Amino acid sequence: MRNSNAIGQAIKRLEDRPLLIGAGRFVADENRENQLYMRVVRSPIAFGRIVEIDTAEALELEGVVAVWTIDDIADLPQIDFRMTNLKGLEPYRQWCLAKDYVRYVGDPIAVVFATNPYVAEDAADLIFPDIEELPPVLSADADTTEFMPETLPGLGNEAAVVSKSYGDVDAAFAAAALVVDLDVAVGRHTGVPMETRGALAVHDAETDVITMFGAAKVPHYNRDAIARMLDLPQERVQLSEGHVGGGFGIRGELYPEDVLVCLAARRLGRPVKWVEDRKEHLLTANHSRDQQYRMRAAVDADGVITGLDVEFFSDQGGYIRTHGATVTDLSAALLPGPYQIPAYRAVGRVRLTNKTPAGTYRAPGRYESSFARERLMDFIAATIGVDRFEIRRRNLLPETSMPHSRGIRALGTDVIYDSGKYHDLLTRLEEYVKLPDLERKIAERRRKGELVGYGIGYFVEKSGLGPEDLVRIYVGGNGSIRIVTGVASIGQGVETVLAQICADTLGINTEEMEVIHGQTRLIEQGLGAFATRVTVMSGSATRLAAEALIGQALDRAAEMTETPRDQLSFLAGEIHGAQDGSIVTLGQIATASGGEMVAEGRFRSDHMTYPYGIHFAQVRLDPETSGVRIERYVVAFDVGRAINPMLVEGQIVGAVAQGIGGALYEEFVYDDVGQPLAASLADYLMPTALEVPSVEVLLREDAPSPINPLGVKGAGEGGITASGAALASAVEHAMGRAQLIDRLPMSSDRIFHWLKSAG
Repeated sequence: MRNSNAIGQAIKRLEDRPLLIGAGRFVADENRENQLYMRVVRSPIAFGRIVEIDTAEALELEGVVAVWTIDDIADLPQIDFRMTNLKGLEPYRQWCLAKDYVRYVGDPIAVVFATNPYVAEDAADLIFPDIEELPPVLSADADTTEFMPETLPGLGNEAAVVSKSYGDVDAAFAAAALVVDLDVAVGRHTGVPMETRGALAVHDAETDVITMFGAAKVPHYNRDAIARMLDLPQERVQLSEGHVGGGFGIRGELYPEDVLVCLAARRLGRPVKWVEDRKEHLLTANHSRDQQYRMRAAVDADGVITGLDVEFFSDQGGYIRTHGATVTDLSAALLPGPYQIPAYRAVGRVRLTNKTPAGTYRAPGRYESSFARERLMDFIAATIGVDRFEIRRRNLLPETSMPHSRGIRALGTDVIYDSGKYHDLLTRLEEYVKLPDLERKIAERRRKGELVGYGIGYFVEKSGLGPEDLVRIYVGGNGSIRIVTGVASIGQGVETVLAQICADTLGINTEEMEVIHGQTRLIEQGLGAFATRVTVMSGSATRLAAEALIGQALDRAAEMTETPRDQLSFLAGEIHGAQDGSIVTLGQIATASGGEMVAEGRFRSDHMTYPYGIHFAQVRLDPETSGVRIERYVVAFDVGRAINPMLVEGQIVGAVAQGIGGALYEEFVYDDVGQPLAASLADYLMPTALEVPSVEVLLREDAPSPINPLGVKGAGEGGITASGAALASAVEHAMGRAQLIDRLPMSSDRIFHWLKSAG
């Protein structure tokens, strides 16, 4: 059956078959003959000056091929930034092995290469670091101190200050009917993919090409960065992506281990493999969140915010990794969310501490700032005695203001909301949950003594970061279609979505298509999968490539059949002649063209798209255990246009589960000397199927984006963005007293104390 309306269909994922039949290949499945195993020796303390690292005993162990410290890789530069426009961050970059100081528990200080992983682990235990321990910094809002006191004297631990503003904030406060102050905080979380990080590097001595298997998320960027660090031409380093067990922002960044395996494979002349265990993952892969907000709002008599003044602190951890100050930048840029807020000033302080370095994690900066903003909305509603839906309705941007420029920038682009019907979505959610009936039922239960309540959190997301994506479509002589893209698959359904867009344009079944991604050998350009950009950027490039293919096919068919081009038409993968009814297939054209036909599409965009939505949660508290049971969870989400509604809903449900974790359970806690107290999944509590309710999705396509040919907006992050905000609102409502909850996660002990203070 030909498929000319593939967009909008809930087609099953093309990429699932190998996973379902056990044919998936993750990096741990990759092995090469004569390979070595790398083991990383890590700092046992949070902050200290390295005096000596004794490797002698480890080197004597049979099976150990090499042991490296910073002295052995002195020619390697620090790991550079992938995304930042800020200057002055360079001294805070991480070395592949600690130099002079260790700055967090888990900081790599040496690596062992051995003939099997057990010898490598035993050898690592024989390496003895002599480190002069120093008092750690464990809070971003503590007094500033020096980053590396002896080797970089005078360099403070406040690496950057991100400022964004518009409007006359001082005038707004001077004229305010009410000024509201609120401090809130979000704890330290991370994404926890099922597959931990890993890499296998193979060096071809004849060509001097290094190939690293286990790439994820941004293969082309990491290829270029590794080549620069090893001082090799770009083509001498290739990255290959296999199956990837989850991304969530933290997988696929350029970590020290990625560089070390590549260097070792070339230097030692043998393949080198490294796969981290779960403890390493929790100690050393990027953390995120961990922000504290101090907010002041100028409010008029109706509860409308006329000015907002914010100072916040981002705990960046031990070093600044490849993201630079992206999280802080996004927090400051998107904190106003869907509301008008005519005057705004935000100052974000990026502070280095002695914890695991922080980076992005699904909805970076927006999960935190949405919690802060929506807490403020609830606070104002309670202060002036207005319903929580109503206070938001009074402050929302009207549809007539679209496109709406904030007058500030995020990720190097102007923040211009491309489209949105914010009031309409709020009304639709009220109708969907049958709010008057729901409130009546909740009131009845509360009269019977139940601690039950509901809450909402409104959000605006960003997606579709440019500047450009390239897609090539190849047609074989048998009519097969192969789509090659430089993006990466981290489980979001890339193959299915791009095939659907191509199928919709060409009128060919998705089953006849192959989508290849994450292979730097096969396409010279690719920005990867981050910032919810794939469907917008690569999807649009796929559309353009498919349209170019049709144009080529018509040109070639006109030559082959000696028919004027305007008498030919393209339908379902075939060229039809209007006069004689002749048909030429794409496969025949490819054969006549030398066996293959190739078309490419490049899509450029200087602006992001801005999907938006509302989280709704209904909860019940157990007064005996202070536990939270989520009785109902709804996400109303406008994505502009859903290429595959089933995939969108899947993204939302998975993201909600992560949001619930951050709202109620997950937190990296440290003792007073910087030792992590949550270094296993027994301590870093994640929600299970018992804690995650069935998630209802109110998927809308009322505001397509006008800035791409598909009208799409990204859907990968909205499922988490306002989950903490909605759950905080719901828990507070269940307690029966407003203005209590000021931080996430809402652990049982915190709820116990809030309940106690609520009387």
